[in-house]
Amino acid sequence: MDRTQNLEKVAETLPSCRNEDTKDIKIENCVGFTRVPLGLAGPLTIHGKSKRTMYGPLATVEPTLVTSCSRGCKVFQAMGGIKVEALSEGLSRALVFTFRTVDDALRFYHHVTPHVIGKTVHNMVTIATHRACQDFLASTVSKDLGITDFQIEDPRGVEVIAWGSLSDSVCRAILGCDTTRLRSVISKFEDGSTRNGQMGQNINTANVMFAIVVKSGWVHLTADLDKETKVLTLSLYILSLLVGTVGGGTHYLSQRESLELIGCYGDGKKWALAKTIAAFALALDASTVSAIANDTFALSH
Repeated sequence: MDRTQNLEKVAETLPSCRNEDTKDIKIENCVGFTRVPLGLAGPLTIHGKSKRTMYGPLATVEPTLVTSCSRGCKVFQAMGGIKVEALSEGLSRALVFTFRTVDDALRFYHHVTPHVIGKTVHNMVTIATHRACQDFLASTVSKDLGITDFQIEDPRGVEVIAWGSLSDSVCRAILGCDTTRLRSVISKFEDGSTRNGQMGQNINTANVMFAIVVKSGWVHLTADLDKETKVLTLSLYILSLLVGTVGGGTHYLSQRESLELIGCYGDGKKWALAKTIAAFALALDASTVSAIANDTFALSH
């Protein structure tokens, strides 16, 4: 039995995944698709360069996620929505240049902007330098699948911030707790993050990010309470959202439909997608922390 026949035999054990329409799929040994439930959270009005009101498509198998995110959208919607801003963008690849001596490494260092480690020089370079440097080693300074000190200095993707204010009466009516209690609970997370040596802190942003399928770096939630008005302002800063709206898997039907639903398919929409993700992530964090504040978190699970 050859390799192709073996693959076909294994594929027969996956009847729910089999699909004949795989000719345009760009992965190896493709036998079909895995279905993930898709729910719509919202509506949510997002204020950036333009005002957009939308539902966010969340692919998840976790019950309560869509409902919780929708509740967060509802409380911000009662206050007019969430404001967003994309701050910058970057994408680096770190190469290692090895020299005979530290003196040689330092001479090279003064002509670029790298990091010297002994006799080696680790340089952040973009994909445009691939041809010139393809014979060099890649360094873990760039760190694709983890978070490092360098990623706190420079984004690997889109750097974005989302923020919105919540009045005490709106919090009581929709979230079941007042803004003072909400701020108090967030402060406990801040204390825990500091104790653990955590880079940044948030409540539940990863669930939205992975439900929209995205890689992220450092995330930080802040809460500022006006003691006179009791208006609570929540802001979510995300250093790196590695997203794309063209190429890759964006041409697959379900992915394209979801991007089109939120107005983020095609050229020039990457920042809009990053801002949309940040807004829905902030909505989920607000809802999740309120469930902890009013003691319904465990019951909902």
